[in-house]
Amino acid sequence: MLQYRLPVLAVRNVEISKKFYHDLFDQTIALDLGRNVTFSGGFAIQEDFDQLVDIPKCTVLHQSNNMELYFEVDDFDAFLEKLHDFLDVELVHPPKMHEWHQRVVRLYDPDWHMVEVGESMEVVARRLLREGYDVLQTAQIIQHPVEFVEQCRKGME
Repeated sequence: MLQYRLPVLAVRNVEISKKFYHDLFDQTIALDLGRNVTFSGGFAIQEDFDQLVDIPKCTVLHQSNNMELYFEVDDFDAFLEKLHDFLDVELVHPPKMHEWHQRVVRLYDPDWHMVEVGESMEVVARRLLREGYDVLQTAQIIQHPVEFVEQCRKGME
């Protein structure tokens, strides 16, 4: 049976990328095979990807902007404070709020893969409920099922 496992990012220096994902995103290493490292978050990094798949190095794109790793965090403001300590990180855009009221920031990792960090949707739903929106209004605003918002409401009790 065919089973999907995880995405693998091509990186130039596995040690730099290991440190980046550990220090900024609190990723622990599930498996370290030297040039290939799998993180607890369900993705891996691979140094010398071109050699592994037998393609010309020049065809491994740098800053393709056609995919992103997506993380959620409960305390978005604390993450932004932590991000300020990483002076060499380039942002794709500054923190912003989407129409569904989720605050997000996108940045580039050391190999120019895009990474998004968004406020968890549970936190967004609870914030709107605390602001006085009912379950149906909140579901419409955040574009999530009513059942999801109801679970978030129950978690507030």
